[in-house]
Amino acid sequence: MDIVDRVLLTEEEIQQRVQELGSQISKDYADKTVALLCILKGGLMFLTDLSKHITAPVTFDFIAISSYGHSTQSSGVVRITKDLEESIEGKHVLIVEDIIDTGLTLSYLIRNLQSRNPASIKICTLLDKPANRTVDIPVDYVGFDVPNEFLVGYGLDFQELYRNIPYVFILKPELYTHNSDSA
Repeated sequence: MDIVDRVLLTEEEIQQRVQELGSQISKDYADKTVALLCILKGGLMFLTDLSKHITAPVTFDFIAISSYGHSTQSSGVVRITKDLEESIEGKHVLIVEDIIDTGLTLSYLIRNLQSRNPASIKICTLLDKPANRTVDIPVDYVGFDVPNEFLVGYGLDFQELYRNIPYVFILKPELYTHNSDSA
């Protein structure tokens, strides 16, 4: 089955930009240890590649948040499905996210994390979809601004599939519009 409407970002474009982000983060955190906080599952591929290009000392932790379920749009209801394993108190936290869409999920997460008293919180996202934003989120590191399309690949999924594809593409609309009609 052909699922790709069109490729938005090639593997080469992604890897080049990830390397640039890693270099900038390395400069900004040169004298600090940074706690990389990956939002699962989508941010995992980005975290893995990004961390290879960060020369500052890093730690990893993971959090899983649900706001989509099996839908292609955020429900607006956010819940933590896997919490951090380590305390972030006094740490410099860098949230590593695959995509920022409405900003509702990230806004909730930032409020939650701020209550845990980190030294700082910054955000690094591979993809930013500003046209769909409903909450103002200060994003410190952005890989690419992307159009308001349903994107898949490089960690982004459709019904938990296609995360392993090394490029970002626009899914053929008939695949998710038909599916959501029958759900």
